[in-house]
Amino acid sequence: MGCDGGTIPKRHELVKGPKKVEKVDKNAELSAKWKYCALSQEKLRRPIVACDLGRLYNKDSIIEYLLDKTAERPNAEAVVHIRGIKDIKELNLTDNPEWKGESCNTKGDVYEDLHGGMFICPVVGLEINGKHRFCYLQTCGCVFSDRALKEVKTEICHKCGETFKIEDVVVLNGTKEEVEKLRKRMEEKRAKAKTKKSKKSKASRAAEPVAAPLESKEDAQAPQVDLTENSQENGGESSQSAVAGPSEPVGPSGSSEPSGSAKDSKSSTSSVTKRSFQEMTEKSEVFKSLFTTHSSAKRTKAQTSNWVTHTPYHF
Repeated sequence: MGCDGGTIPKRHELVKGPKKVEKVDKNAELSAKWKYCALSQEKLRRPIVACDLGRLYNKDSIIEYLLDKTAERPNAEAVVHIRGIKDIKELNLTDNPEWKGESCNTKGDVYEDLHGGMFICPVVGLEINGKHRFCYLQTCGCVFSDRALKEVKTEICHKCGETFKIEDVVVLNGTKEEVEKLRKRMEEKRAKAKTKKSKKSKASRAAEPVAAPLESKEDAQAPQVDLTENSQENGGESSQSAVAGPSEPVGPSGSSEPSGSAKDSKSSTSSVTKRSFQEMTEKSEVFKSLFTTHSSAKRTKAQTSNWVTHTPYHF
């Protein structure tokens, strides 16, 4: 059996075998992790941030995601654990002096080193290209290689001098096992933060009802002192008027006439309550000028103006 042209097909052309497993290029995989944002898949540019799981993002893309979480994004699974700006840390990276940029190979006549990186380790000098393991500190955001942290074992940052603990070291773009450990650590931190907030809220709630009775007692004691003072000033006239109230004489019209002592007590109380601020000698002139009863607030006849209305009637 042949084809129209008289050719004889072979077995591998007629029988389809199993498909070959597609392999991912290692260089492409490393560049996708270390040179591109995990959310927007754009090239990393300053400012660069990292999450608690060690993934790299552009700060602009993270802010856009937090402002509008309902928008559809291709890699939304990579930022599900990010709830706010507190869950990310801006990285303090060291520039690579040998990095010339990607614009130098526009013609294609220059050798392009795929393993080159824009940033390096400030201690050892290794390039951040994915071949070496790198970490960052959650306290200050400085990035170092794992080799530098192992060789120089200190609790002070090599770049900025800020203290840190082993728990503050986060691996960048780690393996699946390392990511799972970081996820557990992140959940533990969030659980501790929730317990602290709940304890603070309980303490504040317990303190509120204690302060309320104290204020009520003070308010209840204040009017008692005022009453005793008024009674002493009036010479006991208020008590006498209260006792003599039911036995007051009734006039010819059937209405009870108040006694002179009651009138005096009312006038004394009204004079105390209706005291003007302008008569207070202990107050300053600046304080008195705040009120309309001050002389500066009054207008003269020259300053007053006549009302003009649309109708001949003047109001």
